Amino acid sequence: MTTRVNAQSYANVPVKYPKNIILMIGDGMGLTQVSAAVYSSKQPLHIEQFPVVGFHKTHSFDNLRTDSAAGATAFACGVKTYNGAIGIKPDTLPCKNIIEEAKERGLATGLVATSTIVHATPAAFIAHQHLRVMFEEIAKDIAHADVDLLIGGGLRYFNRRNIDELDLIKLLNKKGYQVHSFLEGELTSFRIDYTKNFAYFTANDEPLPVSQGRDYLPYASRFAPYFLDKHSENGFFLMIEGSQIDWAGHANQGALLISELLDFDAAVGEVLEFARKDGETLVIITADHETGGLAINPGSKMRKLDLAFTSSDHTCTMVPVFAYGPMSELFSGIYENTEIYHKIRRALQFDTP
Repeated sequence: MTTRVNAQSYANVPVKYPKNIILMIGDGMGLTQVSAAVYSSKQPLHIEQFPVVGFHKTHSFDNLRTDSAAGATAFACGVKTYNGAIGIKPDTLPCKNIIEEAKERGLATGLVATSTIVHATPAAFIAHQHLRVMFEEIAKDIAHADVDLLIGGGLRYFNRRNIDELDLIKLLNKKGYQVHSFLEGELTSFRIDYTKNFAYFTANDEPLPVSQGRDYLPYASRFAPYFLDKHSENGFFLMIEGSQIDWAGHANQGALLISELLDFDAAVGEVLEFARKDGETLVIITADHETGGLAINPGSKMRKLDLAFTSSDHTCTMVPVFAYGPMSELFSGIYENTEIYHKIRRALQFDTP
């Protein structure tokens, strides 16, 4: 017997919207990279538990091959721009980003990366500069942006600058931040005042690969949502980047790639645990582009893969999107990378008057 569902009976059921959004970006992580991590892990990946899967088209404004700056700007601002641009439109005018919009509405905001915090992906969510290599200018933008939580490398761009004599660490302290760095201890070693903004610098320049001892991403991915949740009653937006997946792809180093992917998935597990307990958090996982043109060759076996790279650069392939939580259904299908931004705004009801 077939039971007919009366669509009218659902007409008055309220739609559940998320209070919090966590966007996780595996830089350079295409579908083959995800497959390689699945086949390399002794246990199912956390990312396999996400019920909604889609794909986005990665191309930038004037190039089928995007870079991280243009790709992240598409996520942050909802516009296609030229490669190398940080938070600006093709005409070089600034575009308002999702963090700026979230702050206007009283949400807490945060950025976590395994690169410097001034690197292309985190920078696109917080800065407005013509070129991604303007690290000291980006650091100044960050110091003035009042993002509630910052975790990443790049201390030198804040306190040992070449373009001016500013000490941006002193500025952050003056603005009320709790500022710490690897020079004082591990991220786990500090007492936290949840009423104050928090910044932790994990390295003077770029952090080490996970294979050489970097271990903060999973803990930071556990700590950051908890911190932001306690920091504001209005919800939060958090971006977490597994930056060095991309670097392993550029270097065509398969073992390094797998280690970075598994570290990123451990961070996914921490975020997923928070979202399950919280019940009001939408988690989105994607990449800005694929790097390396990765292939898993015939003859590969479980946990013994024959990996091959067809490029040392980014490729033009679509990349997957995984979603979990309230309004996750928005992220199924195939769409432009700029739609990540628009779907996030819709989920947070930013379009509602």
